[in-house]
Amino acid sequence: MTIVAGGVAPKKRQRVGSNSRFPSTVAVIDSSRPDDSLNEVSHKPFGPRRSSSYSLIPASSSSSSSSSASSSAGGFNDASTADVVLRLYVENSSPFLSDDSESISAVDQADVQIYLHSGVLRRSRYFSALLSDRWHKESCPADDVVVSSPVIYRFNLGVSATYGSIDYHLTVLQLLYTNDFSDVVDTASTALSLLPVALELLFEDCVRACVRFLEAVPWTEDEEKKVLGLVPFLSDEESQELLARVSPGKIDSSEEMLHGLIMSAIHNHPNTAFAKAFVAKLLRDFSSKESARRVLDRAFETSLKIVKESLEEYSSPDFRGDHNETEAIQRLNLHTAMTNGRHLLWLVERMIELRVADTAAEEWSDQASFTADLQRAFRDDAWRNIVPGLPAVVLRCTCKLANAVATGNILAARQVRMKLVKDWLPVLIICKENVSHMMSSHKSLYQELEETFLRIISTLPMSDAQELLQQCLSFSTRNVDDCPHLVTAFTTWFRRANRSLPAESLRQ
Repeated sequence: MTIVAGGVAPKKRQRVGSNSRFPSTVAVIDSSRPDDSLNEVSHKPFGPRRSSSYSLIPASSSSSSSSSASSSAGGFNDASTADVVLRLYVENSSPFLSDDSESISAVDQADVQIYLHSGVLRRSRYFSALLSDRWHKESCPADDVVVSSPVIYRFNLGVSATYGSIDYHLTVLQLLYTNDFSDVVDTASTALSLLPVALELLFEDCVRACVRFLEAVPWTEDEEKKVLGLVPFLSDEESQELLARVSPGKIDSSEEMLHGLIMSAIHNHPNTAFAKAFVAKLLRDFSSKESARRVLDRAFETSLKIVKESLEEYSSPDFRGDHNETEAIQRLNLHTAMTNGRHLLWLVERMIELRVADTAAEEWSDQASFTADLQRAFRDDAWRNIVPGLPAVVLRCTCKLANAVATGNILAARQVRMKLVKDWLPVLIICKENVSHMMSSHKSLYQELEETFLRIISTLPMSDAQELLQQCLSFSTRNVDDCPHLVTAFTTWFRRANRSLPAESLRQ
């Protein structure tokens, strides 16, 4: 059975009047005899091999039998009142079945005879058809039938040669004698074993009981595959709830779910670190890289927008209100920028890890207005006692993306590389000048970003590199030996500037 991807249900196969769960079979009434009037029907079934062995099961009275059955028949396997003798045997003549010794030895013993009642069997539309007048008239000449004699039907029913097949058929036949299936259909595994037999025998009450149980309980992965294999043989109404569990309501439901998890982890979950770690694993294991890219890009844009708007409001405050109120709003703006800046950093790390940060790098390189707001904010001392870590968070985002560009993790166009340095270099310079008393870890971050910017500058045309390198003099230190990265960058540029080009290159 092929399961169609993308939530499209397999094509339905109707079961109307005959068994469509399995290949069609031929049932023939061989004879009708006045002395005990024996009618014999042979049913050759189909399906995968199952192996099972049973002796004749003991007679038992029915429990919770239906009113129609109990009034006209005795219990299951009651030979004294039965008018139907059913022989169950394993059909093992198919050349496609395996020949392993265990299966063969079990199949050889799989032959069971049970005593049933036609009034009860009619709950199964399959048996109801076999017991109908049409079968009698077509199979028995009119002058051979003795009406006054009791009729005993003898049927042969072949079942598939796979493990438990006889047992499952016996169970379903016994369920014909009851309206209460709860004692038997008590696990998903049992329901999945009995459902194909109930479909084969067109026993609708049992089909409904198995389906209702499967709707209500969890499934293992293997059970889910079996459910999907049986769905085509169920009606639309019967399969609706089963399919709803495994079929997405819309095409992009996986992306919506993943985006919702990301937003919940970074905004709403009380244990943010644990939630982020779990979502990071989901992202790593996600089957579609492009879907992960779209989800992360969307979350990145949302967080970046919040940070930008918060810094813009902080940098251009409205002083028309009360001073205390304005100060409170300013503090809130800084805290909002700081919180979402951390979220932004986490998203950047995930994007770089999955190598899907191309769009983020391009977006980060085109932030002239945002970087101008940052420069205005960092020139002021008000933020120091409110969000002292804000410069480090913003520059870590820049450093992560710049490193990815410099190492080739992100293959950025020349314009993106140039603007990334051009827009963010002034922010780095302001932080170095106005945040000199910061922790050593921040200083190491600044130096790492300096080195990364210089590496990116080395990839640019000479004219662009010349303009940007002149702004990097602030990287210099009291001791020239303490800034080898700056020395290397200028040495490289002058070496290239003084290189004599071949005559052919000059003519071009």
